[in-house]
Amino acid sequence: MSRFKHHLSSFAAVIGVALFLIGSATAQSRRTAPTPTPTPAEDTERVITEEVKLNVLAFDEQGQFFSGVTANDLVITDNNILHQPTSVRRLPANVLIVMDTGGELRQVKSLDQTRNVARAIVNALRPDDSVAVMQYSDKAEIVAEWTSDKQQALGAIGRTKFGRKSAFVEALDMARNFLMRNPADNRHLVLITDGTDSSSTPGTSARFDAFQRLAETDISVHVLSYTAMEAADIEPRTKTISNSPPPRAMPPEVAAQLPNGTRDIATAPKIGPTINLDRTLLRRLRARKADLEDSQEKLDRLAETTNGTFVLPDSVDEMLQKAPLVARNIDAAYVVTYTPKEPILDRRGLIQRSIEVTSKRDGLVVQARRRLIFDTTN
Repeated sequence: MSRFKHHLSSFAAVIGVALFLIGSATAQSRRTAPTPTPTPAEDTERVITEEVKLNVLAFDEQGQFFSGVTANDLVITDNNILHQPTSVRRLPANVLIVMDTGGELRQVKSLDQTRNVARAIVNALRPDDSVAVMQYSDKAEIVAEWTSDKQQALGAIGRTKFGRKSAFVEALDMARNFLMRNPADNRHLVLITDGTDSSSTPGTSARFDAFQRLAETDISVHVLSYTAMEAADIEPRTKTISNSPPPRAMPPEVAAQLPNGTRDIATAPKIGPTINLDRTLLRRLRARKADLEDSQEKLDRLAETTNGTFVLPDSVDEMLQKAPLVARNIDAAYVVTYTPKEPILDRRGLIQRSIEVTSKRDGLVVQARRRLIFDTTN
């Protein structure tokens, strides 16, 4: 059974430092003495203020966007302490779409499918939203910088290319840095992916660390996941004897470029049971299935932690059908700020706090819950 989740809220701790210079008085005499150079310790007072930003989704009871939300309509709970918002703003969204176009053992995931899903998201966003496009396979790269011209974004999606590898962790870090360089609020990351990485060493914490770095920002992460479809397709192939055909020798994008006769042989369906005595291949397929299952769990948790949407379709048609729902959630977001009554920087180390926003206004349904993660060791 497919899943479609709204995982809500977003966090950013924003530190403002104000420097107040205290004037120094000089005694008067016959000669005017030079004014001594003030030292920071003597003449500078550091005042630190903290502000938490949340992306809060607002709907009416029919599931449509609720306009006109104000600070008086909301109550914020931060570690069981009540807060009143200091601001509620409706802003255009800044959406980076990251397209997974690689992978050695992919069976369901294809370049055409990923392009179609990305196009569906762009077409469903509001006209004043800004979109950027990234692809990753052998390496991660920005295909299109920020634009509110949908035709430019759609053109960039059409220029994406497939590859053999899957540099997922590299893409996550590049996406985070790219979004954080954008000074605008209401930032969203959309991942069309299976979340596996053929570039990092298995068993390392590289993917977890990349997720953690995203959780320390105000970026909402939305996922349209290939994991269930890929795992279902590969499961019969993990057995020695199977009625499923063996894995494709090459991605469909490669096979399509072969000469006619060779292409027909490469793409012809296999008939009858498959007997696989290649133990090395069986181990690779089983490891791939386990990696997909682990990736699915982590992607789901990442969306939940960052107030995003997690879509786990059973088919490529369902993935395409649900893509506009991700855009709808992105465009239902208000940027809400408040000052925490328990200062974040009073403690050192990894801070985790639970934040939830509820509605005080009749007919207003808000969705905003988040596990805040912030590293104050640096």
